[in-house]
Amino acid sequence: MFLSVFDVFKIGIGPSSSHTMGPMTAAGHFLSLLRQHPSGRQAAAVGATLHGSLAFTGKGHATDRAVTLGLLGWTPAEFDFDEAERQLEDLRRSRLLRLNGLQSVMFDPAFDIVFDYGPPLAGHANGLVLSARDATGAVLFNETYYSIGGGFVVTAREREAQPAAADAIPWPYPFATASEMLRMARESGLSIADMKRANETHLRTSEEIEHGVARLWSVMNECIERGLRQEGELPGGLRVRRRAARIHQQLMAERRANRSQPHAAADWLSVYAMAVNEENAAGGRVVTSPTNGAAGVVPAVLRYYLDHCIGAEPDKIADFLLTAAAIGGLIKHNASISGAEAGCQGEVGSAAAMAAAGFCAVLGGSPEQIENAAEIALEHHLGMTCDPAAGLVQVPCIERNGIGAIKAVAAASLALRGDGSHFMPLDNCIEAMRQTGEAMNAKFKETSLGGLAVNLPEC
Repeated sequence: MFLSVFDVFKIGIGPSSSHTMGPMTAAGHFLSLLRQHPSGRQAAAVGATLHGSLAFTGKGHATDRAVTLGLLGWTPAEFDFDEAERQLEDLRRSRLLRLNGLQSVMFDPAFDIVFDYGPPLAGHANGLVLSARDATGAVLFNETYYSIGGGFVVTAREREAQPAAADAIPWPYPFATASEMLRMARESGLSIADMKRANETHLRTSEEIEHGVARLWSVMNECIERGLRQEGELPGGLRVRRRAARIHQQLMAERRANRSQPHAAADWLSVYAMAVNEENAAGGRVVTSPTNGAAGVVPAVLRYYLDHCIGAEPDKIADFLLTAAAIGGLIKHNASISGAEAGCQGEVGSAAAMAAAGFCAVLGGSPEQIENAAEIALEHHLGMTCDPAAGLVQVPCIERNGIGAIKAVAAASLALRGDGSHFMPLDNCIEAMRQTGEAMNAKFKETSLGGLAVNLPEC
């Protein structure tokens, strides 16, 4: 099993990796299919139907906008907000997609994107069907996509296909479980980051890996910095005010006056995470870590390490992110990082486990201590529901990232106080999360039909 660090961490836009980035990517895939399909030149109109969680919280997550942007040719990683807005306005007026290599195709997002509030599709809670029609309205062809979390998208055929017996590439350290990871670390004498780095070199040069990881951190840190400057209300109608900038100003003033309390460490972690998730909620540029809804935890802990830990070494940024990616890959492979599939334990819980592992690694933790740190962080998120108010990634998501970052640091600190031996293995904890997600009622899995989402203050 191998999942690249550049799959776990992907540069994109908010507010959701599964509900924004995934549908945008799916629509882009369908755009390519439209150009290549034998019936593509007969297409006179296109449409989309959103199912399951994509329907129930699609408005709050801007899923309809994401599908439209994908059909206009935009990708999450290469997105120009001003130009995209200009194209969206042109589409609103013309109701035509002007596609290179094809005739103009009718598409009115207000009518041609349907929110189906019935049962979800069988393959995943996040399903969407894109279709092409001829001039008479007859369907020429369609494709079903599943947005499975973290910006990953598969077609229905890919979802149903049997997994290959083994990867075609002979990875040096093909660990699919935490126990295998620890065994390989003992046998090789390498750190988790070094084993991950060795696997990555089968896809990229060492220089490309280091440059790519540095780029990921640069985007993460830029997102923190933007979030610490911005004020005002977040979009969506809940009138939630940004708080990161004000809290950061207070923390800086206390530091200058030498009035910082010991518990301010938790406030610094929270403010970094909240800065990222306020940017995400506003549709800004973020890095999936492993999802958008949990994008603040890993950057917050890494920034905390660099700015607040004695003896912090910037050269260890890559080790932090590679270690975190190794843990994220294990969770995705053996359970889920999708809020619509596993609840928020799959998002913020996974992010906290990843951040705890990375933090433990750069503080000198052994592979056993790193595995212990990840398990502690994940264990104490088990059962967490995904219940965003109004389907927006704001309440409770923004604060939840701050608390997840605090838990990650606490988990790593506890692990470092021990020798790595502990009662509950990470593999068993991941399995417990998978089982919990399967048993969780759908109203608590990113549908906004239960929990905090239906217990709002009356205004």
